[in-house]
Amino acid sequence: MMRIKFTPWSLSPLRLLVILLAMVALTPALRVGAQEATPSATVTPYEPPANAADLEGSIEVDGSSTVGPITEAVAEEFQSVAPDVQVSVGISGTGGGFERFCNGETDIADASRLIEDEEAALCAENGVEYYRFEVAFDGITVVVNKNNTALTCISVESLAALWTEGSDVTTFADLGEGLPDEEISRYGPGPDSGTFDFFNEVILGEDVTARTDYTPSEDDNVLVEGVAGDENALGYFGYAYFVENQDQLNAVAVATENDLSNCVAPSLETIADGTYQPLSRPIYIYVKAESLTRPEVQEFLRFYIVNTGTLSEDVGYIAAPASDYAEAQQKLEGVISGTVEPDSATAATPES
Repeated sequence: MMRIKFTPWSLSPLRLLVILLAMVALTPALRVGAQEATPSATVTPYEPPANAADLEGSIEVDGSSTVGPITEAVAEEFQSVAPDVQVSVGISGTGGGFERFCNGETDIADASRLIEDEEAALCAENGVEYYRFEVAFDGITVVVNKNNTALTCISVESLAALWTEGSDVTTFADLGEGLPDEEISRYGPGPDSGTFDFFNEVILGEDVTARTDYTPSEDDNVLVEGVAGDENALGYFGYAYFVENQDQLNAVAVATENDLSNCVAPSLETIADGTYQPLSRPIYIYVKAESLTRPEVQEFLRFYIVNTGTLSEDVGYIAAPASDYAEAQQKLEGVISGTVEPDSATAATPES
């Protein structure tokens, strides 16, 4: 087919004038559309109020041992802003944290997964409304003892076999050729841990029962000590705990194919860009709506949102995009002004 090429110079003056006028008329609309498609969202720097030093009270936090180090770091830095506000951070695991939170015992729940329907129903039963804020990204890290240099990569299929109830995988040799015929000592989060839930969801899948013959703990420090002290150990927990203890541990890369052709090791880069799959995940805090009516909690959350990006990286996690924190700032101010509905309003409600 022949194509006719023409330029404005080949048009009549009248037609050229019509086209130019149409282009001018369309230009503002195109600019507006571009602005809407790429909104600019920036984090507003934290400015403490004039009465910040006069704030007092206590803030009770409990939950995920993965999120705990971030909240602890924020709480420590917040002391320079409001020295008379005491922030207590527990690590009973995501499930244990939600149980206390939904029973009205705490102000904030640290969570390495989303709240489950049963937990949301318990909150609703007890009249606990809440707001959720994403704080950072984590990569669950599979680790072995520092002296184990043989196992450097494991497939998702082998990882599933290793942690499935009734599996015949008992030694490193069962995971692949060339590995030592030594029985594996397993260490992992307990059933109250969000890390336990997320790992089983993405590695084992639905309707598969996780094995129970391992050393469990909701405290990742206990798991670190276990793997570091046992040459035949293998475990998993949040990336920050590996970074803090990599002189005693080796991280095992993960391959989504059974032929180990695409091993990806956990790192700040691979977790941030999403190539470390399927063990990368967002992590959260849940804040009780009633607690957010208190000035000291409001100020703590303002400080948390602005500083969590930097502080999460300081303790070995990956900051969310700046636009996410900017949106969280807007959400928080809407919460404080009473214009934003609790996230619990769309969650599960108790059965009638």
